[in-house]
Amino acid sequence: MDEADLLDAYSQAVVRSVETVGPAVVKIDGDRGGGSGVVFTPDGLILTNSHVVERGKRLTVTLPDGRSMRADLVGCDIDTDLAVIRVDPFAGPPLTWATLGDSRSVRVGQVAIAIGNPYGFHHSVTTGVVSALGRSLRARSGRLMDDIIQTDAALNPGNSGGPLVTTRAEVIGINTAMILQAQGLCFAIASNTARFVAARLIRDGCVRRSYIGVAGQNVPVPRALARANHASSGVLVTSVTAESPAEAAGVRDGDVILGFAGDTIAGIDDLHRLLTDHCIGKPSALTVLRAGHRRQLTVTPAESARDQPQPR
Repeated sequence: MDEADLLDAYSQAVVRSVETVGPAVVKIDGDRGGGSGVVFTPDGLILTNSHVVERGKRLTVTLPDGRSMRADLVGCDIDTDLAVIRVDPFAGPPLTWATLGDSRSVRVGQVAIAIGNPYGFHHSVTTGVVSALGRSLRARSGRLMDDIIQTDAALNPGNSGGPLVTTRAEVIGINTAMILQAQGLCFAIASNTARFVAARLIRDGCVRRSYIGVAGQNVPVPRALARANHASSGVLVTSVTAESPAEAAGVRDGDVILGFAGDTIAGIDDLHRLLTDHCIGKPSALTVLRAGHRRQLTVTPAESARDQPQPR
């Protein structure tokens, strides 16, 4: 096979994928800007970024065939920058929807196709490769997003919320961010994360998480104490919220959190990662270092008020 044949095979693979997924990619306009999204069910559910739709009281979706319709917010999760909105599936011809693939099967180097609406240029396509897997990215809420796909497929403002697609026409990610000063550094939320979050948003309108009520910062543990406590770093508690689970457990300012529910806490991100909905109302061991001594407390995390379902 010569170079012309290889190029033609590559082009055909990209064209087939775009022809399959493209009709499911929509343009989203809200009160404060917009972006892209992808229809992922036949009944009009659309995945996008939370920053595309947050605080948008009026959402309008434009389909590739030019149809425009109102969309309602189903749920939003700023900690993963994902949201689900819905349009009326019966307001015209049947909708085309895309298939969410298994992001665990993605390999570095495979072709990645981004479809979206950069700078308002409707239904634009760019291609690249999967540059890296398992990246971490800071959400606007401050929480760390894990399992991020890095790609060099060109993304621009307006691509946010659109799909990252394989040549098999499977959505492996929801495009979320680019580094403006860099070249070819773009990121997508893995499809497996998107599938989990979307299911929770459809069921509950939110992703429930727990909290204990402390503010803190990452600190190293003094070398003299690190070996005895099997920890080189932890979370220094700088304040404890009044009437919070941490206050009830006896946590004090100046404590250094080293462990939670049997897991080591080396930093704030570790604690955030462990405070899931499974911890709500469940007494859990909290290991702290206080005045050079290791102490075992029991804390019962409560549901984060921010994550509770909002009226629809």
